Amino acid sequence: MKLEKTDILKALETITVAGEGKNMIESGAVKNVITFGDEVIVDLELSTPALHIKKRAEVDVMKAIQDKVYEKAKVKVNIKVETPAAQPQKNVIKGKVIPGIKNIIAVASGKGGVGKSTVTSNLAVTLAKMGFKVGLLDADIYGPSVPIMFDVERERPLSVKVGDKSKMKPIENYGVKILSIGFFTQPNQAVVWRGPMAAKALNQMIFDAAWGELDFMLIDLPPGTGDIHLSIMQSLPITGAVVVSTPQNVALADARKGVAMFQQDSINVPVLGIIENMAYFTPEELPNNKYYIFGKEGAKYLAEDIDVPFLGEIPLVQSIREAGDVGRPAALQTATPIEKAFEELTRNVVQEVVSRNENLPPTEAIKITTMAGCSAIKK
Repeated sequence: MKLEKTDILKALETITVAGEGKNMIESGAVKNVITFGDEVIVDLELSTPALHIKKRAEVDVMKAIQDKVYEKAKVKVNIKVETPAAQPQKNVIKGKVIPGIKNIIAVASGKGGVGKSTVTSNLAVTLAKMGFKVGLLDADIYGPSVPIMFDVERERPLSVKVGDKSKMKPIENYGVKILSIGFFTQPNQAVVWRGPMAAKALNQMIFDAAWGELDFMLIDLPPGTGDIHLSIMQSLPITGAVVVSTPQNVALADARKGVAMFQQDSINVPVLGIIENMAYFTPEELPNNKYYIFGKEGAKYLAEDIDVPFLGEIPLVQSIREAGDVGRPAALQTATPIEKAFEELTRNVVQEVVSRNENLPPTEAIKITTMAGCSAIKK
């Protein structure tokens, strides 16, 4: 059977593209139709790259032709996503100061598995124990663990009125206000998002939340140096950054890169210092012995080498892991070596923040300038 192009076009007039409000012919989505006997090739151009919309368009075209023209038609659909020409843009997103928040501390690590979230959680509760007003933003979009460490993984933020606006009310436990993408997903649900979508979610948790008055907001960043880090520093004026590492060379090499990211002229976020986690192991039955499983004082030597403060060391202790797993950070335990270690670490962080605020001007959020499709970071 020979198919006619006019019949194909009439069939395509019965289909609307999701979000367009017009049929495929009116919207201009159909760019070309070619017929060869019982074979049809339809070229579409869509304005959205969403996979489910592309798949739906393909299925709708095949179904319309086979239902309305010829049941056994062999249909091939080629889909192209319309991309607007790159235009020079300046100050795509400007950093905003959140009223009531005095200091914003980013906690980063060059690689995963060094205990960054554990350190952040214990740093937060120790600050709260010292009498500070503390917030914790879990910015690890793809691996949020803070809700588990604070025993609030089943909680869901409520909406509250702040003036004439509705905002998210952070979940609070142990004196720390918390927001995490983990509150909005199921425990077994993977977050499969591209950078812009993750950045939008983070901006909502930052600016559409009722944080109130805070002395410190801690931001638990994902491992590495990537898109989320830029989005955070683009959105907020970060007071300073803390980098967590273990003593081994593999972790130290990545920690060095993490420090270098913050120190770039185009970013220029003050590095408050380096924390060495899993510094040594002391068996309970041999309290005077120290075993340097991952190497000795590697992070301390790195701090000296790159001339940034060394904030302290946290030993490798089973109870720290157990406390995080049951949702009660180990620093909450009283009269223990762990509590003492986190208190010393926290005092050093506070001291560096005070020194930074006395000697350096406020940090500006970085600005991204896009030119001809290439991104360059500008101050």
